[in-house]
This record gives sequence, structure tokens and C-alpha cells, in this order.
Amino acid sequence: MIIELDMSSDIPIYVQLRNQIVKGIGKGELKADEKLPTVRQLAADAGVNTMTVSKAYQILKNEGFIRTDRRLGAFVADNIDMNKDFCEKLEAELELLSAEACITGMDKETFLNMCS
Repeated sequence: MIIELDMSSDIPIYVQLRNQIVKGIGKGELKADEKLPTVRQLAADAGVNTMTVSKAYQILKNEGFIRTDRRLGAFVADNIDMNKDFCEKLEAELELLSAEACITGMDKETFLNMCS
């Protein structure tokens, strides 16, 4: 999986890293139990500070997308659950996206096609 960061974006780099890894998991580019690059390796490859990568990994761990082992590194979690907090977050974000799509004139069918 290739990480592409937009250094001029208003979105913080650690959020961009988090989002790209989540997308990689969702698209099947990153498989359950697959080892992720070390913090230092990913920081060097992406040209960012190690603390930035560490923060992204910590968020991913807290959200249950990855698991870490001090000796072995970070891995894609093998049992990612859809809990109540996730469902509430998803519902709120979809509601906002749906409203924005409606305001800009997008029809329901197009919106649903984009969701799939």
C-alpha cells in the first residue's frame, strides 16, 4: 500500500495517515494480521516525524483497527468489531454527508451508488 500525503492540506498529517491505513484495510490492501511498517520506517518513507506516525498508530489502536506488540511491532487487527460508538459515529457522519449531497443537488441514487 502506498501512502500519499498532502502536506498543504488543512487535514493534519497524522489524520491523513490514519485515514489511508483505514482505507487500505477496508479495500483489502491490508489484510488481518499483516505487519505494518515500524514507526521509524513509515516516518522515513513518508518524510514525516516519528511522533506523527506514532500518534496515527495510537489512534488506530484505540479504534481497534490495529494491535501492537512492543517487541514485534504493529499489525492489522484480526477481529475488528462494529461497536456502538462506531455505529453512532458512522450514522452522524453519513447524515452530514447526505445533507451536503442533497444541498449540492446530488440525487439519492447517485449518493447510494457512491456509498457502495
